[in-house]
Amino acid sequence: MTVRRSAAALAVTAAALCATAAPAAVAAPSPSPSAALPSGLYGTGDPTYDGVWRQSLAFLAQQAVGVTPATKAVDWLTGQQCDSGAFPAYRPDTSAPCDAKTVVDTNATAAAAQALRAIGGHQDALANAVSWLKSVQNEDGGWGYTAGSPSDANSTSIVIGTLARAGEKLGDVTTHGGKTPYAALLAFSIPCGGKDGGAFAYQPDKAGELAANGDATAAGVLGALGKGLVVSDNAAVKDPACHKGSPLEPEQAAQNGASYLATALAKSGHLDLPKMPGAEDSAPQPDFGNTADAVVALSAAGHKDKAAGSVAWLKKNSAAWAKQSGPAAYAQLILAAHATGADVRDFGGADLVAQLNATGPEPAAVKKPEPTATEDEEKKDSGDGDGIGGVWWFVGIGLAVGAGAGFLISGRRKNQQL
Repeated sequence: MTVRRSAAALAVTAAALCATAAPAAVAAPSPSPSAALPSGLYGTGDPTYDGVWRQSLAFLAQQAVGVTPATKAVDWLTGQQCDSGAFPAYRPDTSAPCDAKTVVDTNATAAAAQALRAIGGHQDALANAVSWLKSVQNEDGGWGYTAGSPSDANSTSIVIGTLARAGEKLGDVTTHGGKTPYAALLAFSIPCGGKDGGAFAYQPDKAGELAANGDATAAGVLGALGKGLVVSDNAAVKDPACHKGSPLEPEQAAQNGASYLATALAKSGHLDLPKMPGAEDSAPQPDFGNTADAVVALSAAGHKDKAAGSVAWLKKNSAAWAKQSGPAAYAQLILAAHATGADVRDFGGADLVAQLNATGPEPAAVKKPEPTATEDEEKKDSGDGDGIGGVWWFVGIGLAVGAGAGFLISGRRKNQQL
């Protein structure tokens, strides 16, 4: 079973888990697309199953590129939190307290906690979310989508990232039996040797077998590295390789997952959607969201060079998907671009930041992007302002000559070190 963080997939996941794992009194909320949406919410689609998720991803992507969300948007997110510290996928009536019928989940809670930490100033809400996540840790050390449901790679990974970002020592987050979050996560890692070696499975099947899952692998790499959803642009290191042996260290499992992703992406530049049971069309369809997540995972593992082809593919092909899918999709693309040093404001001709901002209330502040090297060169060539040909250029020449050759040599050395 694949858990993709789209509204449709979250709907299926929430409904299925609530039916099989939650107490009898808990029922999945019914979609209500006709209801008026809150003015602070990002996106115009029905938020029943992904409201908190898409809002959180939007905030994380905005913070990564210097955008401060509007106060009412932040207030909407904090208002979704229950007194327990948990977040539901969406709570339409926040005037009433959460009760047994309020379906809360680990993914929404973890994403919201990461978003609130990135925004800053919400330490109490963050601490309450972290406390709740720790309180619903399974005995194997991991987390399921809902409290008490079987652990899965995706949920365990995002909770690990949240705890790490909150400053928790993961080795101290243990069950009564002494199991850590990594004990659960590494149980989903497929040993090297076979065609899918190195990948992570979402969960074991009924026979206890592990099947490779691209989404779970991208999540598993981040979790094994103790990374949150936002990853900085990392320099490339040696090619990823699959480490054999048991037990694995978390870093080794992460590199194994990166090796699997690099191989999978090399074929076409993208991951494919899993085939739907009973579907007549057997042709594989590209999975834009998981491809973007795989790009982030590869960069986190130190292999952004292996994601370059996928970044190029996303630039060329993702516009229609992002427009249809909304804020979470724009956020995923921004996070992929941010992780690899791509231009978020010219991503295949699209300004991802402007497109994301347009799906919600006007941001409180937008950091002006710094000029690129090309823009600087154009400014110099134009003869305007402070470039070559401008008045300050001539003043600078006079000062440099007056300062002597020693100053020029020193300046060159400093510039080479920057």
